[in-house]
Amino acid sequence: MIMRMSVTACCLATLATLASGDAAAAKLYIMTERLPPASMQDGAHVIGRETDKIREVMLRSSITYTIDLLPWKRAYSTALARADACVYSTTRTPEREQLFKWVGPTDEADWVFLGRPEHTFKLDTLDDARTLRIGTYNGDARDEFLRTHGFHVDPVLDDFANPQKLLLNRIDLWAVGIRPGSTALANYSWSEKVVPLLVFKHIQVYLACNPAVPDALIEQMNAALAAMRRDGAVAKIERHYEHWNERK
Repeated sequence: MIMRMSVTACCLATLATLASGDAAAAKLYIMTERLPPASMQDGAHVIGRETDKIREVMLRSSITYTIDLLPWKRAYSTALARADACVYSTTRTPEREQLFKWVGPTDEADWVFLGRPEHTFKLDTLDDARTLRIGTYNGDARDEFLRTHGFHVDPVLDDFANPQKLLLNRIDLWAVGIRPGSTALANYSWSEKVVPLLVFKHIQVYLACNPAVPDALIEQMNAALAAMRRDGAVAKIERHYEHWNERK
């Protein structure tokens, strides 16, 4: 009973702080997934291109925060359930629009089908993929989109299991998100055996916050991000990771 009362008191205190709209007093619990170079672990710290942008937004907004790196589905579910939580990099879709309050966009990407260069099937349009086996990351926006539109998806808990499945002919395509002009995939040992076959959608990603996060904080964070674009801070962060390489 004492424990139940303590948890309730904690939640009420969190909601009261958030409802006040006081950025200096507010504390956000922010989550992301391992998706180099956007977000990744470096010892005890979460770093990366999008992580650095989020940290700068929090600094300029005077918001206290923590960042945890979690499996995507857990991070996304927590942001839906917890009043002080936000998650990045979250694709903004019509289906998700009312589920969150949005800060961004922080970045953009193309959704791309990767496949084996020696493939024999036709793939000129998205509809051509309907009869094919598509490897996806369980619970992410591409998985949701393809599943909702009736495609044959084969989800995994770790997205980087998909290139091995592709090479073993257990799937025909791998659905990934790639920044326009990015060379990040070239850093991997399988890169010459897996090639882009079709761009099927262009999207933008955001910091998605629980609806209980006050509008005043969302406005402060969006204003901070807009200022970062004007003064070159966003471009500087992106240049820092331009030639990022992860040895595999």
